[in-house]
Amino acid sequence: MRTALRPLALLIAGTLPAAASLAETAAATLPTVVVTAEGEGNEQVAKRGRAGLLGERDVLDQPFSIVSYTAQRMRDQQAVTLAEVLGGDSSARFTGQIGGVTDSFFLRGFPVNEGNLSEVALDGVYGVSPNYHLFTEYLERVEVLKGPGALLYGMSPNSGVGGVVNAVPKRSLRHDLTRLTFDYASDTQFGTAVDVSRRQGDFGIRFNALHRQGDTPLDKQEARAEVAALALDYRGRRLRATLDLIGQYRKIDAPTRPFLVSPGLPVPAAPDGRRNVTQEWGWWRSSDVSTLGHVEYDLSDRVTVFADLGAAKSDVGRLSEQTPTILNAQGDTSATPTHFKFQINRAAADVGLRAALRTGQVEHALVLMANAYHDRLANASNAGTIIRSSIYAPVAVAAQAVPEPARVPKLSESTLSSLAVADTLAMFDGRLQATLGLRRQSVESENFHAATGLRTARYDETAVTPLAGIVFKATPRLSLYANHIQGLSKGDIAPNTASNAGQVFAPYKSRQVEIGAKSEAGGLLATLAVFQITKPSGQLYGTVYSPDSEQRNRGLELHLSGSVAPGVRLLGGVTLIDGELTRTNNPATLGRRPPGVARAMANLGGEWDAGPVTLTGALTYTGKEYVDQANLQSVPSWTRVDLGARCTTVVAGRAVTLRAGLMNAFDRRYWGGVASYGTLSQAAPRTVQLSAAIDL
Repeated sequence: MRTALRPLALLIAGTLPAAASLAETAAATLPTVVVTAEGEGNEQVAKRGRAGLLGERDVLDQPFSIVSYTAQRMRDQQAVTLAEVLGGDSSARFTGQIGGVTDSFFLRGFPVNEGNLSEVALDGVYGVSPNYHLFTEYLERVEVLKGPGALLYGMSPNSGVGGVVNAVPKRSLRHDLTRLTFDYASDTQFGTAVDVSRRQGDFGIRFNALHRQGDTPLDKQEARAEVAALALDYRGRRLRATLDLIGQYRKIDAPTRPFLVSPGLPVPAAPDGRRNVTQEWGWWRSSDVSTLGHVEYDLSDRVTVFADLGAAKSDVGRLSEQTPTILNAQGDTSATPTHFKFQINRAAADVGLRAALRTGQVEHALVLMANAYHDRLANASNAGTIIRSSIYAPVAVAAQAVPEPARVPKLSESTLSSLAVADTLAMFDGRLQATLGLRRQSVESENFHAATGLRTARYDETAVTPLAGIVFKATPRLSLYANHIQGLSKGDIAPNTASNAGQVFAPYKSRQVEIGAKSEAGGLLATLAVFQITKPSGQLYGTVYSPDSEQRNRGLELHLSGSVAPGVRLLGGVTLIDGELTRTNNPATLGRRPPGVARAMANLGGEWDAGPVTLTGALTYTGKEYVDQANLQSVPSWTRVDLGARCTTVVAGRAVTLRAGLMNAFDRRYWGGVASYGTLSQAAPRTVQLSAAIDL
């Protein structure tokens, strides 16, 4: 635990100055934070969710599709990171690898969290979460808002438009809690976690810590995680404030990497999930420190001002093969071991005002907001010599002494700032609600030459994104809704090979149109949505680079959660997506399906209280996915079955919860995901999970 506590102790010295520096030049707002205590509402999915600056509301009052997975769900699922949490949502698919270096996803068929800048918001704020993995020990909820969210959250740091993942940290409870959890995962991963909550009057504290270490189910791989998270809060009559401090350390020996496939080669059958091509002497280390402060004050019963200030720092070192390429049908691979060092600094600030007004018979919920986000990315690498191996029979070679980079130069720096206003108008006793909003977003970024430090490119553009949403509550338990909302991606700079080299294009605007219905009946919450998202991008026409290519995803989603009979609960959904490259300059790709976008995805999870034991099961299906834009390479559909059981009993006067899980119960071999840039992820093998939680 010492390694995790050390970065936490350095947090104030390392990250608060960065946040303070940003606050001198920019400020912004985020909505009031309202956290539901454990045990309230649906055990698996919360009935309330946040929609960025609009704040937290009942999902039936939101003109968007939002799912909020609870801490109880994460514990019962024995989820380790966001990868497992979002894996239970039919609109999301994990495109990284278990045992890999990052949690990346597709949401509604578009990439989120690919790259080295996290696109996961922490308590509604971009730029302050741990960068590559978020552990569930310190999370109260994981909220998934589906579709573009530029108006609601501001522009995503890595230009994701498929949705927004917001991680809500744990807060102190009304009752004292001291919980110890011991867990095991095959092959020999052992973990210990502590969760402590105390409250004295208006002041509260929540502390979570984790140590987990041992061999994973993958050959040659050993992993270690250490986490410490401290949450402080004050809940006065008019003043409320929170402070979150997170430190985490992650170490993986022989980390897995995604695979490329040689052009034109049919994708070989997936290997045994235990096979690990990475050399035993390869390694990956990351250290994250994060801090976020929030304060809000009621000027009156109807007017509240609020502000957030936070920062995060990530240091990463890695020596392993860089994206092995599959060369032939026999599964032979070629990869070059590379010694990388990354330094990632991010900070965010926001300030704003929320007011409840009335004009005639119309109630207004008005929000004014300004925000700023800043990131700095530095990295360097040294390469070794090529290693030949195989996905079916990995070859061990002697360790290469690839030197560590002597320096880590700054490669890029970006600042995203915006002003936003939104108003939700409620009429007819709240049965009809209309939301209108605008955000003016500015994007500034610079790229630098690694050797000289000179600026190689500069980007400075502004765009305005609107929102229009409507909710009609046909009955108190049935809502019909629609929205038109936009997402933003940084526009391109024409490459040096173009005749218009250096030309800067305005930010790309992705557009979503969505209609849907939500109902709550008999303990079952259901959402049905139909949507279309168009995302433009750039391409080279002859010698001229133009921003006129486009991907269009049309889809239908059904999501269910809650009780269907006494002692029986369901959680799942179905997502159908018609993805198409609607504009390209290549006849071979025009009209084709985008890489990684399956036509159909489905999840069905169930729980049955069989006496003192609850039996659980989950089925996950993903349809065929293409690897390349020409649709010449593909991976087949796959289905995975997970099984589990849990029971709560009393031992020596203490509540004890025992859980057991069998992931990928039938040890299915399959390619688990395809990233937007055409890499394949190997699925994890059958894995046993056991845990015992004791409330002291």
